[in-house]
Amino acid sequence: MSSSHDHGHKERNPFHAHHFDTMDQQQSACKFGMWLFLSTELLMFSGLFLAYFLIRMFYPEMVLGASEHLNKWMGGLNTVVLIVSSWTMAIAVRAAQTNNTPELKRNLIYTLICAGIFMCVKYVEYTTKFEHGIFPGRFFEAQCHGYSFEGLPHIFFAVYFTMTGLHGIHVLVGMGIITWIYLRASRGEFSSENYIGVENTGLYWHLVDLIWIFLFPLLYLVK
Repeated sequence: MSSSHDHGHKERNPFHAHHFDTMDQQQSACKFGMWLFLSTELLMFSGLFLAYFLIRMFYPEMVLGASEHLNKWMGGLNTVVLIVSSWTMAIAVRAAQTNNTPELKRNLIYTLICAGIFMCVKYVEYTTKFEHGIFPGRFFEAQCHGYSFEGLPHIFFAVYFTMTGLHGIHVLVGMGIITWIYLRASRGEFSSENYIGVENTGLYWHLVDLIWIFLFPLLYLVK
């Protein structure tokens, strides 16, 4: 009697939280929570985009002139790098859904490499500007280095450094999360029944990429 009861009892998934009835319910709740979080991220960046458009509306010539001092090639390279990283992240999610752990780990590494390249390029870009006295806000002193600007360029660069700096912080956070997901994948924690951690990380990473795709033309390709 006891034996038949044991056979009829389905083993509980170790990643199934006790307050959810099923794994499907748990994954749906996790995904819904992630979308709520991403909506707050969009609201935060929306305020910065609004500030940018107001500055561009009131100081169009200044924005045009200041934008010419941004390195379009570096910005373009970073755009390509993030698009590639979004692709590798999508492959990683698919690998988790199909129980392909080696493919999952491999593409997480590819994504981390792309993110690292992005941050290295951004570091070079920032340090070059600092060497030329291009700082945000009241610290702006490019004129002392022989550069001439129209209007109030320090306002543009305050917005530039705030938006790209905040985005860079999100990239670093994403790298930390992806590293954590990689370590969990190495322990065999993801499968076709438990992949929500990878999927939510992918959603976050795609948002980071999407924000940059808007930042690049608005900041670097001003006409």
